[in-house]
Amino acid sequence: MVVTEYTVKADIANPVRFAFLSDLHDSENGPLIKAIRRARVDAVLVGGDFIHNDELCERGFEFLRLSAKLLPTFCSIGNHERRYKGDLLARMNETGVTVLDNRAVAFRGVRIGGLSTGYTAENHQSHWDRTPAPNLDFLEEFSSLRGFKLLLSHHPEYYPRYIREKSIDLTLSGHAHGGQWRFFGRGVYSPGQGIFPKYTSGMHEGRFIVSRGLSTLGWIPRINNKPEMLVINLIPRG
Repeated sequence: MVVTEYTVKADIANPVRFAFLSDLHDSENGPLIKAIRRARVDAVLVGGDFIHNDELCERGFEFLRLSAKLLPTFCSIGNHERRYKGDLLARMNETGVTVLDNRAVAFRGVRIGGLSTGYTAENHQSHWDRTPAPNLDFLEEFSSLRGFKLLLSHHPEYYPRYIREKSIDLTLSGHAHGGQWRFFGRGVYSPGQGIFPKYTSGMHEGRFIVSRGLSTLGWIPRINNKPEMLVINLIPRG
């Protein structure tokens, strides 16, 4: 696993340092918690797909519990959470994290919002079909808030379609797993974006950052694409 740091100027009074983790897919928790401790962050942001499905989920919920004991932890909802057949929100709330299901909260002068996946439990989650639209009412409400706005949006394909035109200062996404195979700095494939997708890693337009995610689960190996945790430094503009 690699840790990639970004520094973003923000209209805030004091610096804030976040760890951003996405696409855990029920990964082993020990290395993740160790990396969070070493990063010396103020809070943890979880960008969806912390579980894989209804069977591979217990380590994901345990990660939320461990993280919430360590630091304030804010978690949004990705498409794989929709594969959980139980009461997802109740189990998330039991862990002590702040659940951002089309909801926003304030933390140290930053408005943190979570735009949930447009998938529901009833949707067939195809790798090739267009990703269902998110809750656009929440997105409009969030963009109208005052102050520095940081949005967790699991699907990077939402950024050009729905988020770019909004007054949102910084958006963090995952989902693309870095394009799975990376050659010459580009990913090969991402659900919702297709072949040679644009948004699989890095910063775009100075206000949109995509994590390559953490999972190594699955029959298709990652090539030239190490699992990644992000550290986001917000520093006062001035």
